Amino acid sequence: MPNAKVLSEKQAIVAQLTDTLKSAASGVLVDYKGITVAEDTALRHELRENGVEYSVVKNTLVRFAIDNVGMQELDGVLNGTTSMAVSKDDPIAPMRIINKYAKQMGDRFNIKAGFMDGKVIPLEDVAALAELPSKEVLLGQVLGMMLSPITSLAIVIKAIAEKGGESAPAAEEAAPAEEAPAAEAPAEEAPAAE
Repeated sequence: MPNAKVLSEKQAIVAQLTDTLKSAASGVLVDYKGITVAEDTALRHELRENGVEYSVVKNTLVRFAIDNVGMQELDGVLNGTTSMAVSKDDPIAPMRIINKYAKQMGDRFNIKAGFMDGKVIPLEDVAALAELPSKEVLLGQVLGMMLSPITSLAIVIKAIAEKGGESAPAAEEAAPAEEAPAAEAPAEEAPAAE
């Protein structure tokens, strides 16, 4: 039986992991084996820049924390080496970054499982979400789509203003000229039918 000091330290770690999991928008559990210090440093740097918490965790302590938040489905993947990447703000960031490094490192770095909003998600969904662009890029795309009609309208109004408003009468003159030949064509076809 561990002494009281060690037991209280482990309970504090489990409590901290439980709070992290409760407040997380998403996260992934990773199996890392044989990655170099340079690769680990680059990974941690990119995760930190994107607001993702990354740490190596003991399986037994994470198991207690996972059970505390009701994600017991993850118990089966808690073997071997385990690290955890969690984000509170951007739900796609941990999956996108970890997936990128998993592709680069091959068998030495694999995603074990993922979760989002307190629910375990299948690995296929983790991979699909990882391919989405970052939150900032998605917001930029939405903003661009919203501004596109406004920009087009502004360009049209500017063109009309530069012509001095002449485009409206020119369009009216062209419309009757196009209608006249269409009216004559049925008259010619009528005698041919008799």
